[in-house]
Amino acid sequence: MSSGEIPFWAEILASVLLVSGAAITLIGTCGLLRLKTFYDRVHAPTLGTTLGTVFVVAASMIYFLALGNRFVLHELLIVIFVTVTTPITLLVLVRAAQFRDEFEGERALKEAAKNNHSGREESHERP
Repeated sequence: MSSGEIPFWAEILASVLLVSGAAITLIGTCGLLRLKTFYDRVHAPTLGTTLGTVFVVAASMIYFLALGNRFVLHELLIVIFVTVTTPITLLVLVRAAQFRDEFEGERALKEAAKNNHSGREESHERP
């Protein structure tokens, strides 16, 4: 095996992790499109982003460790940064939306909750 080749097991494992990470991120994006209210929508992409990024970065770590080119410090920093900042961003966005709803009045929040519950019941019924 030359210095530019990686073992077959590393190729397969990195490929599976890469495709899994992309699929998880896609599922989070579909949750963003499918859910009705802002409070529901903000949750799915954060989970998809965090877990999807971890899988993609794990694939990168395995590939470059097997290749022997470099140490994986960059990938570790990416995982730490995404894992720490994503929940903080979620919290800031939700608090800002709550402040806006309280400022505009309780009516907007109650209507959104009412529309969300009625929309879910209707989505399970077929015409």
